[in-house]
Amino acid sequence: MLLHDYFRSSAGYRVRIALNLKGLAYERREVMLLENQQHSPEHLAHHPQGLVPALEVEGQVLTQSLAIIDWLDARHPEPRLIPADPDARAAALARALVVGADIHPINNLRVMRYLAHDLHVDEFQRNAWTRHWIEQGFAALEAMVDSGAGEGPFLGGNAPDISDVFLVPQIYNARRFDVPLMPYPKLCRADYAAAKVEAFAAAHPDRVAPK
Repeated sequence: MLLHDYFRSSAGYRVRIALNLKGLAYERREVMLLENQQHSPEHLAHHPQGLVPALEVEGQVLTQSLAIIDWLDARHPEPRLIPADPDARAAALARALVVGADIHPINNLRVMRYLAHDLHVDEFQRNAWTRHWIEQGFAALEAMVDSGAGEGPFLGGNAPDISDVFLVPQIYNARRFDVPLMPYPKLCRADYAAAKVEAFAAAHPDRVAPK
């Protein structure tokens, strides 16, 4: 497996966590987003959107982190990240998509560049924009965490699921932008538990950053 990735990409971070949780060996190819390598003809051949991640596996290229993780669950089902039970599956995906559909896409690099270069929004206002959407999403996600999911610390209970895989990279981003996390004790509890799992720790941007 070859993962086209950027060390600080939330979506790439998610896929690294999933691969690690499943114990799958893979190589990484760094796509330097700040240097616009994502727009190179070579990368666009793998990912027509000019984004990361892209996973080369079994003679094909998979894109979009949720689709990649769903594929990994189908091919390598242990540990399962997207529950098989329809009710639990819907709940886990809803939690994950608060991050994957509602927070991350409007705060990523291409949006920030558009705000800065095309709309001439200054850095102070861009950072306020980022914090606003993280805080709004985290407030909703905190309320969605099922207090009856068991004694375990993760968003779905005793073991991490797809929503924890999406949460942890977003918590990392929240810290980068000085978002206060005290209002979200359930999210912080899950992040703290994940940090003690080597599969999560090994995927952290500090561990994979180019030297």
